[in-house]
Amino acid sequence: MGRANDTIRRSQAILEGYVAIYVHSLRVETVLEFDLHLFNGSDMVLYRASHLPFTLLTLKSLEENRVSRLYVSIEERRQYQQYVRQNLNTILTDPAIDDFTRTSIVYDSAKEIVKDVMTDPTYGENIKASQELVESTVLHVLTGQNAFHNMLRVMSFDYSLYSHSVNVCTYSLALAQSTGHETTQELIELGTGALLHDVGKIKVPDEILYKRGPLAESEFETVRQHPRWGVELVEETNLIPKRSYVPIRQHHERQDGSGYPDGLANNDIDDFSRIVAVADAFDAMTTERVYRPPMDSFTALRTMLGEHPAYDRRLLDSFAVLMGPAAGHN
Repeated sequence: MGRANDTIRRSQAILEGYVAIYVHSLRVETVLEFDLHLFNGSDMVLYRASHLPFTLLTLKSLEENRVSRLYVSIEERRQYQQYVRQNLNTILTDPAIDDFTRTSIVYDSAKEIVKDVMTDPTYGENIKASQELVESTVLHVLTGQNAFHNMLRVMSFDYSLYSHSVNVCTYSLALAQSTGHETTQELIELGTGALLHDVGKIKVPDEILYKRGPLAESEFETVRQHPRWGVELVEETNLIPKRSYVPIRQHHERQDGSGYPDGLANNDIDDFSRIVAVADAFDAMTTERVYRPPMDSFTALRTMLGEHPAYDRRLLDSFAVLMGPAAGHN
């Protein structure tokens, strides 16, 4: 038993140094700028060096051996993410990739981009990457209801700022589309604000952000500042559409005036912000947090409907209908 546990711990330690990637995220006849590795259950083995092209023969061999995931070292993570961003449109339209894998590639790429943004939100290239990702995600979501339900299947329900940001962006885009926001530009502006809505939390100390018990009033006051801080951070790049700033600042405002940071109410709250508020609250309730277990989707929706003076009732009703087919997904 002890030897088995040692083997498991050793395997986990090895895997921590690598990022699992989908084989179908790699484009045939392209030269990669990162090494590809295979995990054989106990060791990581170099499969293909970065200077070698990824050929059709290579892909066929992997498929024949039922290998769907390869590994890239943490040190070369950025090169892989840059590669995916450059090829995302072809990945999204490749008929050889099944819908679930395609959606998983988009979701994983989005989390990595948000991780970079949260590391340095004032770095222009990070914001540009988030913009490009939102545009691709919007085009993916516009392909229909199946795209949204596939996103639900791959979502992470263990809370992190990265997964939460991507989840809120996904919910917001689907809710916006279902309530009449159908132009690509509108959805890109909304999606950008939704993806970056919590960027101000990087200025909240970790001991407050991940505190297991209830927050003291002074600690909660610090948390209340994150919408303002988010706008200030992103404004330094001056790269996103002006309307995208609005949900970053207003996503904690509430219809009954009980929200923050400005105590807005009713029509003073932008429609984009109302959408993101619903998406943000729902994802917060249905993901695992350090201080409480997640609610199931049905309970979260019922709770929000019970608190409907705080949320736009029209949007809540639409969101409940949207989530109805997937109410048991988590």
